[in-house]
Amino acid sequence: MRALGDPPRNNPTGVRVTTTSTAVETPKWKIIGPGLVVAATGVGSADMVATLVAGSNYGYALLWAVVLGVILKIVLVEGAGRYTVATGKTIFEGWRSLGRWPVWYFAPYIVIWGFVYAASAMSSTALPLVALFGGETWMWAVGTGLVAFVLIWFGRYKIFEKITALLVGLMFVTIVVLAVIAAPNVWNVFTGLVPLIPEGANGMFYTLALAGGVGGTITLAAYGYWLREKGWDKPQFMRVMRIDNTVAYIVTGVFVISMLIVGVEVVQAAGVALSSGDQGLLDLDRVLRERYGDFVGVWFLVGFWAAGFSSVLGVWNGVSLMFADFMGNITGKGSDHPDSKGHGKWFKVYVLWLTFPPMLMLFLDQPIFLVLLYGFLGALFMPFLAITLLPILNTDRVPKEFRNRWHTNTALVITAVLFIVLGIYQAWNAISKLFM
Repeated sequence: MRALGDPPRNNPTGVRVTTTSTAVETPKWKIIGPGLVVAATGVGSADMVATLVAGSNYGYALLWAVVLGVILKIVLVEGAGRYTVATGKTIFEGWRSLGRWPVWYFAPYIVIWGFVYAASAMSSTALPLVALFGGETWMWAVGTGLVAFVLIWFGRYKIFEKITALLVGLMFVTIVVLAVIAAPNVWNVFTGLVPLIPEGANGMFYTLALAGGVGGTITLAAYGYWLREKGWDKPQFMRVMRIDNTVAYIVTGVFVISMLIVGVEVVQAAGVALSSGDQGLLDLDRVLRERYGDFVGVWFLVGFWAAGFSSVLGVWNGVSLMFADFMGNITGKGSDHPDSKGHGKWFKVYVLWLTFPPMLMLFLDQPIFLVLLYGFLGALFMPFLAITLLPILNTDRVPKEFRNRWHTNTALVITAVLFIVLGIYQAWNAISKLFM
């Protein structure tokens, strides 16, 4: 059933036609949906810290990497979405067509990644709430998980999309306004468009992290599932999907560039060394309060919370859809069975898995082996997605008119190489820590 307000299936432009004398209503913003969700979900507090640190350490030298990353994400997410729109199939069905090996990789990944990510995401989202209202981190973290559980368990996609859009608006306006307040030198900003890799291993890492890591998680692969929930999983929605994806990642690019500006003009100018992890954003809060007053600091904490909670909701919804499809397929029911879709049996199982078992980690030291295994698997997911899209989108798995062009293949190869290098770097760090 098509949701109220969605474009009719024979009307891919997104224009809603009425029967009144006014004839046509053309609110173009209504064709922006799942792309904004996937982009917002991919940008969490860890990405914000990485961008701030890059800006405070290297100035605008890595701006070009941000722009490159936006372009590569547009190509990657468009590929995942194009497969679903062109065929009506899910990305997991595409992976299964490549043989058994994607299943053997994906099964432990989605279970372990979800468990550790959920604990980390709940804690991250709790930090600004503790700074604003006081109390214990674990209390706000548990509350975050419970609120996400209720919204995803009982809410349908349309409600989830609207809440995410509101959170995106909060985080976007907050950071962009901060960048404007910081009053950057425009000429200095544009000099960062000249490709340059800072010296040293850290310089290479931050370059790769900005180009390949910001806005990139398993939720990139969830894009097709959100398209299906939206009702945009037919070929006539191909143009709508591409506009949706492009606009969403341009918004992400503006957001990340604004974070880079804040890192240069606020953090670097203050001579502050940010703490590692999410605590770095609390360091920024203190700098903002000292420089601009408490109002700006509070405003930033609200944006910080919105960024974290949008990621929580995105994973609770999108990765649960992926798990439901995965279980539906390996149990022989297929992707169209009610158990394989949103709010089916397996969807609910994974929402429960994300919400309650990880709460135990909020009270205990995180098991080092589990955390490192999560980091190892997570580092390899993005190259997995990039590599698998090449055979999926260049063969008869998709209709000929929707297969890759040479420039798309070139971009996907570059993306795959970038993610492989970044993935090996992160995986090596995880393994080396295990033996330290």
